[in-house]
Amino acid sequence: MAKPGSRTFDKPKADPDPGSNSRLREKIHEIIFEADTPAGMAFDVFLLVAILLSILPVCLDSVETLHQSFGQLFWYMEWFFAILFTIEYVLRIYCVRRPWRYVTSFFGIVDLLSFLPTYLIAFISPGTSFAVLRALRLLRVFRIFKLVWLMNEANEMGHAILQARGKIVVFFSVVLISVCMSGTLMYEIENFGVPLEQRTHREFSNIPESIYWAITTMTTVGYGDIVPTTVLGKIVSSLLILLGYSLIIVPTGFVSAEFLTAKKKSVTTRNCQSCATEGHDADAIFCKYCGEEL
Repeated sequence: MAKPGSRTFDKPKADPDPGSNSRLREKIHEIIFEADTPAGMAFDVFLLVAILLSILPVCLDSVETLHQSFGQLFWYMEWFFAILFTIEYVLRIYCVRRPWRYVTSFFGIVDLLSFLPTYLIAFISPGTSFAVLRALRLLRVFRIFKLVWLMNEANEMGHAILQARGKIVVFFSVVLISVCMSGTLMYEIENFGVPLEQRTHREFSNIPESIYWAITTMTTVGYGDIVPTTVLGKIVSSLLILLGYSLIIVPTGFVSAEFLTAKKKSVTTRNCQSCATEGHDADAIFCKYCGEEL
């Protein structure tokens, strides 16, 4: 019995931690969306392996002999990866503050398409392969660029290309003018003295086809489906090939020069839990896209 005037305190009841759910979401977000931690890096590597393996049943099942022998196995593999990617997709939605921003983002749509065709085949359109949509899983390989040792290099390359965009546009304009002029010239040379109604049966039958030849020749592809037969045409073809070899090094020089002058900036794989964007600076406190605290 308590003495008069004394204060007694009851032991508080054990209530669940109201912040436990929030901490769980942050932990899941750190593992799934970021790669700075060992757990996040391991998850990205696991995801990459799963993506590559998930393409195997799609590709191999299109071979008739393999489909007859291992069709059931491919079906089990397809559903295994579909369920795995479904769980991952649900966890991604669960751990972000604004799920709709993630769902409508580029990677959100790609993540959805990585497993949606399997359910469409099973419940809506049996017998339809949706092979093209299922192959979109390969787009998820781009998530591997989140790895720490690739993030800074990818950012530096993107910056160099962006800085050299003006020179690259001018370069492609010169190439476009060159192929148009050489294609038109070859059309006139190969059809010199040939009546217009008879040109449709020749190799350089029109100017668009001649421009196609010029593009394949300048890029040193040279399919051989269209070849000049006149001496002057062969001379023009030889000059165009040499010009193609000379021009192939030009854009490389532009980008290389920007690489040398580019200022390296440390970028991490930190992901905003609100707008699901990544690539923030190492010392960033707030998201540079939506302003939320990181």
